[in-house]
Amino acid sequence: MNIKGIIIHCSDSPQGRGDTAEDIHRWHKERGFDGVGYHHIIDENGKIENGRPHYWSGAHASGYNSTHLGICLIGVDQFTLEQYDSLKVLVGNLMIDYNLKKEDVLGHYQVSSKSCPNFDVVQFMEVNFAS
Repeated sequence: MNIKGIIIHCSDSPQGRGDTAEDIHRWHKERGFDGVGYHHIIDENGKIENGRPHYWSGAHASGYNSTHLGICLIGVDQFTLEQYDSLKVLVGNLMIDYNLKKEDVLGHYQVSSKSCPNFDVVQFMEVNFAS
């Protein structure tokens, strides 16, 4: 996979339920996917779980699956400080690994009609990755 960027998502599942990457894997299998469509999942405690390997195209954003890694935060719109801290670390490491700029990191809402991940990813990148 020729990685050109990252797309940030949310699971759109209720906060506090304790959903995990395994749950998303099951949901995506039920929808006919080969398995979890994201490359990384961040649970409510900030634990980063791996999904698809980076060499495997995602199933998370139509038109971007073969070029962008997918990161999913568990929840809808009330993410924990631990999730944001882990997201910052994970995105920072991936930006280094794949020589990406902050403009290469998008919210799902920027490439679809969805509101996911229900926070301003552009502002998150500006605040955390100032040039």
